Amino acid sequence: MVTSTPTDLVPDPDASPESMVVRVSSGERIHYLDWGATAEVDRPGGSTTDPRPVVVLVHGIAATGWSWAPVARRLTRVARVLAPDLRGHGLSEGARSALDLSSLAWDVLTVVAANGAGSEVGGSPAILAGHGLGAMVVAEAARLQPASVAGLVLVDGGWEDVGAATRMSAEELSAALAEPPEVLASMEAFLEDRRDFDPATWDEDQDRAARAQVERKHAGHVALITRPATLRTLAGTMLGYEPRETLAAVPAPVTVLVAGAGTADDEAAHDRAVALREVVAARDSAGAPPTQVHTLPGTGHNLMRYRPDAVAGAIADLLGTAAR
Repeated sequence: MVTSTPTDLVPDPDASPESMVVRVSSGERIHYLDWGATAEVDRPGGSTTDPRPVVVLVHGIAATGWSWAPVARRLTRVARVLAPDLRGHGLSEGARSALDLSSLAWDVLTVVAANGAGSEVGGSPAILAGHGLGAMVVAEAARLQPASVAGLVLVDGGWEDVGAATRMSAEELSAALAEPPEVLASMEAFLEDRRDFDPATWDEDQDRAARAQVERKHAGHVALITRPATLRTLAGTMLGYEPRETLAAVPAPVTVLVAGAGTADDEAAHDRAVALREVVAARDSAGAPPTQVHTLPGTGHNLMRYRPDAVAGAIADLLGTAAR
């Protein structure tokens, strides 16, 4: 595999992903962005084989692969970067089909195999990174097919018992995920809402990521592409995730990135820290490789937007670990 240095992680403003589709065993078409298909790569001896390792970036609930654009731009020189839309999201099919973690994980593993990586095709294992719901999906993928995964990066998710953390039912959680009517009143209102999260980090990639989440309706308002019924089902999926059992069964190295938006006396931040310590202890007891934990203070949940250098750096570090 290819190792990286900090100079490798300068974002490539000219990188432009190809839109690709793979059909999974259940028949649905899963869309993904391939950020490396057209990149200039030094191939040993002039071969046509891409020497770069495969990195798969999995978005959170109601988002799409475009949410990873700032990180993908930093990794294209050192990895073949793929960013799928989970079923029921973006341009992928499957809004009415199985939305359990195993199905979502097999979709990701199919994307891995379709690009020549993973044990099913005799390829090298891939690095998987996931955000929120995506962190749960990549953890499940590593549990289901450990020989296909060289390492995991869990971006502000994947180590918590969501039910214990939120004390919500699936109905309550899906309601909390819904957008207020005024935000969906128009495309302009939706983009303004997203821009106001952090105007300093708003750019063309963030605009594209926001637009990919919604579709215009005839009356001028917009609606999330991820339908309410899908959100309700996925809320139940998230509540059923068991982080300690899942991550203890993953033999690959794991890096956890934590958004440290809370204060020292923040009860939610304290509960998250306790949950993370329990997961690390469970992995230690199972004999798994040491779990690396990095807290990024003063940041919100969307670390790919707010701290893309740190996220890309964590993935590059795992690439180096896998190479060694």
